[in-house]
Amino acid sequence: MSEDRQIFTLKQVVSSIRKTLEDRYQQAYWVKAEMHKLNLYPSGHAFPELVQKEEGKIVAQITGSIWKQQLHRINHQFMTVVKEPLKEGTTLLLHVRIAFHETFGLSLQIVDIDPNYALGELQREREETLKKLHQEGILNKNQALAFPLLPKRIAIISADTSKGLSDFMKVLDNNPWNYAFFTHLFPAYLQGDVAVSSIIHQMKNIEKVKDHFDVIVIVRGGGGEVGLSCYNNYELCKAITNSSLPVLTGIGHSTNMTVAELVAFRNAITPTELADFLLQAFHEFSVPVQEAKKLLFTYSKNLLDVTKHAFKTEIKHFKNSATIFLNHEKNKVATAQIALKKNYTITFNLQQEQFIYLHKTLQNVCLRNLKLNREKISDLASSLPKKITRITEQAAQHIQVVEKQVSILNPKNILKRGYSITRFEGNVITNKEALKNGMNIETELFDFNIISTIKNVE
Repeated sequence: MSEDRQIFTLKQVVSSIRKTLEDRYQQAYWVKAEMHKLNLYPSGHAFPELVQKEEGKIVAQITGSIWKQQLHRINHQFMTVVKEPLKEGTTLLLHVRIAFHETFGLSLQIVDIDPNYALGELQREREETLKKLHQEGILNKNQALAFPLLPKRIAIISADTSKGLSDFMKVLDNNPWNYAFFTHLFPAYLQGDVAVSSIIHQMKNIEKVKDHFDVIVIVRGGGGEVGLSCYNNYELCKAITNSSLPVLTGIGHSTNMTVAELVAFRNAITPTELADFLLQAFHEFSVPVQEAKKLLFTYSKNLLDVTKHAFKTEIKHFKNSATIFLNHEKNKVATAQIALKKNYTITFNLQQEQFIYLHKTLQNVCLRNLKLNREKISDLASSLPKKITRITEQAAQHIQVVEKQVSILNPKNILKRGYSITRFEGNVITNKEALKNGMNIETELFDFNIISTIKNVE
């Protein structure tokens, strides 16, 4: 090791870095950065993570520090101007000093934060979102939807612990007119970085079952401008405008409406006011129905009175007409009875004469047919023996011819002419394939049989 080599301790090096930075960066600077995490400690101090993003990626990052007293003062300013304390996930304008500590390293000591800049960032995002939606022609798309006559089935996007949700449900459930609503909660985060993706996710879920709902309601408790910043997000507002169901919002007490409220079908400052709007929709349907009910009752009563009077008058007319008609019909029946009796006597006498004539005619016809049939039977009886004899002789001749033919075909007569029949086990042999050497066969001639053993078949 060279004796002239100079060696420094680590403390000397970091002390030199600290001194160099203190000499170089003596004043404070205004820096624009996003407070990614606040990192508030029990001591009251905060050590936030500061980042800069480009196209969604972090391109710079450093740790900051805010001492307890300064943090208290900054929060008081934010509550006065922005109506909310300092929060994570917001782009801020920071008044900082560059600090370096031998143990904790490099950081930015935050001495002040401009709350008005936070409001300006929110307004810029709001205007950019409105411009994009206008260019795409969908700014008023959700407002152009037809509102249901009775919005009974409500899909609610809210946090299950939200005070705004509790107020909304209290108004609906306790309405004095007993209007019945079906509600289903689709829980979501309502503020912070995750609110946008959480609400969009639930809107997609509702779209899958849209036939089961009439409207979508987004409700939350009150809050300041920063707490509502997610409702200026372009993707969330686009999802609201493209919803196939009317979207109603009740998301805060802010006087400067967010883009989500502007593009929704209907917005209310508070969830309670939004619930009153839904009840009013029922009123607008119910009141005319009640009026129509009263008119219908009055009209029905008047119509019934008129009809009763007309009915009584018709009964009188009917009774008189029925009496006249009945007497007239009685006279017609009496006249018909007399005519019927007269016609019956004439018809009966005429039919009796016809019956006697037909009886005599039928008797003569039967006697004549009987005489003719007797003569035919006599003729047939005399010619029958001759016909039987002739048929018998013809049958005998035919039998003789058949007997002669049978005698000619008798196998004995064939054998007598020198022919023979060969059998094996009683079966007549008709082809040589059935013959095998060593088989015993029987040959029948006219008056004797021969038993043979096959030695060869040729």
